[in-house]
Amino acid sequence: MRVVLVEDNLPLAQGISNALIDQGHAVDCLHDGQSGDDFLRTSDFDLAIVDVNLPQMTGIELIRALRSRGNTNPVLVLSARDKVSDRVAGLNAGADDYLVKPFEMEELLARLRALSRRRPAMLPDSEQLGDLVYDRGQRQVRLRGEPLDLPRRELALFELLLDHKGRLLSKSQIADALYGTGTVVEPNAVELVVSRLRRRIDGHGVTIRTARGLGYLMHSSGV
Repeated sequence: MRVVLVEDNLPLAQGISNALIDQGHAVDCLHDGQSGDDFLRTSDFDLAIVDVNLPQMTGIELIRALRSRGNTNPVLVLSARDKVSDRVAGLNAGADDYLVKPFEMEELLARLRALSRRRPAMLPDSEQLGDLVYDRGQRQVRLRGEPLDLPRRELALFELLLDHKGRLLSKSQIADALYGTGTVVEPNAVELVVSRLRRRIDGHGVTIRTARGLGYLMHSSGV
């Protein structure tokens, strides 16, 4: 999942980013409201985490602007303000959830998992491809009922290709989704992750096809 984090507290932003990356998500960090709005206006993402007290443009203004453009992606608000009126203001602006600082990282991750199930694409909670079944709530791939242990980067790639199954994704799209926009990665990093995932799912009725010069797509082997 590709997460956009707009938070001006740099240590907190780094901590959240590290926790999300450890879970296999790609994270794009912005540190003021205007930069966050510009990024959300022009970039693809799955979920946004937005602080309320941001320089240049408040989190509430940012969320209102996002919703005014018709974007329905889930948004989690972070704020030190814990009054009911503050929560209501955030939710009325278009946020899907509101988390008061300070918070436990475990709770933040749990709320993000819940919000990810509300993504506008209305993806099913569980989906089968070949012999593999993917449980989106648990973020787990199962083979004939048994968990298939995938390292976090390969799991993130599997999620991405499954969410876009039958569609070509370019290397740059995959790199942005796995590592975040602007992250410097080795030229063959995407190829290596694709190759490792291929080896793990080979023979289980699922194929990752390479369209030379265009990208990759995943589908059932019988398609």
